[in-house]
Amino acid sequence: MNGVVAIVPAAGIGRRFGGSVKKTFYELDGKPVLIRTLQALERVPRITEIIPALREEDHGLLRDLLDGCGMKKVKRLAVGGKERQDSVWNALQLVPRGTKTVAVHDGVRPFAPPEFISGLIAALHEKNGAGPSSTAKWDAVVPGLMPRDTIKEVAADGSVRGTLRRETLVAVQTPQVFLYETLFAAYKEAMARGFYATDDSALVEAAGGRVRIAPGLPDNIKITTPGDIAVSEAIISGGRRRA
Repeated sequence: MNGVVAIVPAAGIGRRFGGSVKKTFYELDGKPVLIRTLQALERVPRITEIIPALREEDHGLLRDLLDGCGMKKVKRLAVGGKERQDSVWNALQLVPRGTKTVAVHDGVRPFAPPEFISGLIAALHEKNGAGPSSTAKWDAVVPGLMPRDTIKEVAADGSVRGTLRRETLVAVQTPQVFLYETLFAAYKEAMARGFYATDDSALVEAAGGRVRIAPGLPDNIKITTPGDIAVSEAIISGGRRRA
């Protein structure tokens, strides 16, 4: 299996986060969120390159931070777009020729352990059959968690349309891992149609791809609001105690 390229969209404005510092550069225990995310990907042996996608105005700041971190897998930066999907599309076009596998991971999801990421990559490459003619079972592997609460579908006026079966639902996370050619084709079709989705695997689903859900991790949170900072600090403190 050749190397995996990780794409890290990190161009969000962070309206729900607020404050004068973008959430990607907010320091958790003295280290910016985005740097924590990139370092986790750096420690995954199968990942050979990381392509962050962020606003052009932030490229200089990230390069300065990277200079002091000793990371070697960030070789180029993509320009972030208006929407997350635009950012990933820009990064996909920078992926080196011959790449078979890509992972897409939120820049503000800093607690995905390297062994967890490695497991998702391995799951993508499970084979149908054995021998040289065997093929991969999946086009994408996506981590997800079953919701703990009952989920109801509601109408615009607040009325309940129905109660959904919790055992058939998952809240998806990243990194999401893909066969590169499948993801690129799904993105190309979606961008041509002007179709936008809230996660990358939805584009593969729309193109008829085979998407597998793998177990997610409760600590693999996405930092979105100021309240997530307290949770993040608790995760860091808990990890320090276990070390």
